[in-house]
Amino acid sequence: MNIALLGTGLMGQALVEHLLAEGQSVSVYNRTAEKVVDLQQNGALVTDTAQEALLNNDICILMLSDAVAIHAVLNSIDKETFKDKLIIQMGTISPNESRSIHQYISERHGRYLECPVLGSLPEARSGTLILMAGGSSEDYNAALPLLQFMGKDPRHIGDIGQGATLKLAMNQLIAGLTSSFALSLALVDKEGIETEKFMSIVRDSALYAPTFDKKLDRMLSRDFTRPNFPTKHLAKDTRLFLSVAQQLNLETCALEGINQLLDKTLDQGLADTDYSAIMAGITKAQ
Repeated sequence: MNIALLGTGLMGQALVEHLLAEGQSVSVYNRTAEKVVDLQQNGALVTDTAQEALLNNDICILMLSDAVAIHAVLNSIDKETFKDKLIIQMGTISPNESRSIHQYISERHGRYLECPVLGSLPEARSGTLILMAGGSSEDYNAALPLLQFMGKDPRHIGDIGQGATLKLAMNQLIAGLTSSFALSLALVDKEGIETEKFMSIVRDSALYAPTFDKKLDRMLSRDFTRPNFPTKHLAKDTRLFLSVAQQLNLETCALEGINQLLDKTLDQGLADTDYSAIMAGITKAQ
């Protein structure tokens, strides 16, 4: 299987590493050339342009930060190059942004599948991501052999936009769970209650989520380095959810508070740290 991947940030790099380990041929392009040096040493074919990457492969993964970055890269490719190519968009964007990209590629006689992922670097490297696809059954089935390298049980959610919607819903849960846990943890710490006494009750309750233990040590130690999912991306996705939810006339006051908390965290220079840094936003909020 010959694959192009455009965008080698943290997740893009991890996906390429996994696909190479699975014996796949991968061409990569990134606007910042330094980010592909290690991948080239591991066997990836580095291209100078997005067009070159797409031209030499029938399947192309987009792992770019947002819709603006996606359009910037797609606009650099000649219209004729898209013909019969299957473009799989795996970043977190809004449903309408995904529909717009679908239209753009369809007008150029290409094929489009959205397939955002749930999981972080360990899941990307082990091929255990949760994949949520939106698009036609034909395009989903064409992509399925590749998707199965990245996740053991890909899901076809429905039409274009529905996979993107589900991803936003999941990331809103990440923001809500993480901020709520951090606030409760900060409260019991302020009152001098032993953390393990608190955690033992949480673990025995219906309120427990595994992410609490995954982020516990980071929050206690205030060590937010080596991120799997940076705070700036959670903040971006939270703003994106707010925009979509408000268009649908949903009440978003609870999430607006979390958005403010994320802004406080970013103001501390923690944009590129792990999103558990939301604890720093809480403890500095006063």
